[in-house]
Amino acid sequence: MAANPKPPHLLFLHLLLLSTLSLQITASPATQAEALVKWKNSLSPLPGPLLTSWSLANLNNLCNWTSIACNDSTGTVSEINLSGAKLNGTLAHFNFTPFLNLTRFDLSHNNLSGPMPSEIGRLTELQYVSLLDNHLDGTIPYQISNLQKAWYIDLGSNFLVNPDWSKFSAMPLLTHLGFNSNKLASGFPGFILDCKNLTYLDLSQNHLTGPIPESVFTNLGKLEYLDLSANLFQGPLSPNIFHLSKLQTLYLDTNQFSGSIPSEIRNLKDLLNLSLSENHLSGPIPPEIGLLTKLQILYLYKNQFSGSIPSEIGNLKDLLNFTLSENHLSGPIPPEIGLLTKLQTLYLHKNQFSGSIPSEIGNLKDLLDLALSENHLSGPIPPEIGLLTKLQTLYLHTNQFSGSIPSEIGNLKDLLNLSLSRNHLSGPIPPEIGLLTKLQTLHLYKNQFSGSIPSEIGNLKDLLDLDLSENHLSGPIPPEIGLLTKLQTLYLYTNQFSGSIPFEIGNLKDLLDLDLSENHLSGPIPPEIGLLTKLQTLHLYTNQFSGSIPSEIGNLKDLLDL
Repeated sequence: MAANPKPPHLLFLHLLLLSTLSLQITASPATQAEALVKWKNSLSPLPGPLLTSWSLANLNNLCNWTSIACNDSTGTVSEINLSGAKLNGTLAHFNFTPFLNLTRFDLSHNNLSGPMPSEIGRLTELQYVSLLDNHLDGTIPYQISNLQKAWYIDLGSNFLVNPDWSKFSAMPLLTHLGFNSNKLASGFPGFILDCKNLTYLDLSQNHLTGPIPESVFTNLGKLEYLDLSANLFQGPLSPNIFHLSKLQTLYLDTNQFSGSIPSEIRNLKDLLNLSLSENHLSGPIPPEIGLLTKLQILYLYKNQFSGSIPSEIGNLKDLLNFTLSENHLSGPIPPEIGLLTKLQTLYLHKNQFSGSIPSEIGNLKDLLDLALSENHLSGPIPPEIGLLTKLQTLYLHTNQFSGSIPSEIGNLKDLLNLSLSRNHLSGPIPPEIGLLTKLQTLHLYKNQFSGSIPSEIGNLKDLLDLDLSENHLSGPIPPEIGLLTKLQTLYLYTNQFSGSIPFEIGNLKDLLDLDLSENHLSGPIPPEIGLLTKLQTLHLYTNQFSGSIPSEIGNLKDLLDL
């Protein structure tokens, strides 16, 4: 009589136990070489010359194969490092069994797709594993919890999702075998918490959801780098996350976290980089953030923070990049901002800040980018702005600034982008603007500037975008405008310009948009406009032009708006 078949659950138990037993296989260079060549041949298209050494004909030289390192005592492979090798294919044909002593497995920055194989859990000697920046999908296999010697795991920039354990019929069996059911719950891949030696964990840019379990903050006490950004994690920030006191980098941005920043953030005394941007966080910025005196990067933009910037921010003397933009912050910009003398970027735009720019801003001598736009700031532009001689971007638009542009603006010789539009600025455009010879964008529109365009404008040979519209500028359009041969947009509309269009305008061969409408321009339309063959818009209406439309305009007639 035939033996009774095993019940399905016992058969599953038998298979599971087999898969988790340590395989007593002695790897040899031959079995490893065969496995590597077989996997290489499964890739499509085959890798280029980088892996020509991967050949069975080159078996005796395995330890000198490209991207391979060996253990000196055993002569077997200890490291596989194929980062950036332009591999296309999957891991389905990679045989993990001969590589049980592998300590480093790096396939980052390739084009690998398909699931992340559960067999990776057999490599219990792994210390460093990176599959960063591929196209892997499916779930993170729970067998990764076997990698208890790993200090570095990077699975970022893939398409990994949460396992739906509720549909897995063997859940009770897994729990019986010692798997904590909380770690298998939908949400954060909690089985990683068994990897207690981790100092580096990157799960960013995947499709992981749910809250972060509290056990993360007790099991992974060695973490120095944690990146969970660009997922779908949600819920409040647990105060316990800030018990990871060895953290140097914490990236939680681009998720759906809500609630306030807990005051326990003060515990992260070694933190260098903190990004909580692009979430639904609210409430004030806690003054305790000023205790993180080693911070170099602080990104809190695109949240719902309210209240003022705490004066304790001035304690962050090592801060290089500080971004609070796109929140509901209000009150004045604190003068303590001037204590952050190492700052290279300061973005406070799209808030509700009021008052004047503190003169202490002039202390930020290393500043490259300053954006205070779209607030309620008022008063004059302080002359101390001219002390920021390394500035490349200065955005002050859409505020309530008044007075004139300080002549000290001419000190900003490295400036690429200057936007002062949508304010109440008045007076002439200072000739010192012509000293900003690296400018690519100059926006002064929607102010109350008067007088003529200074001839020094012709010095801005790299200018791509010039917008002086909606002011009270007058006088002729200077012929020096024709020296701006890289211009793509020229907006001078809604002013009081008079005289004729200078024929030098024909030199602007890259011009895409030209709008001189709503002025007092007169005389004939110069035929040289016909040379602007790249034009997409041409507005000349509401002026006092005379004569006929020159035939040279030709194909531009369809664009001409008189």
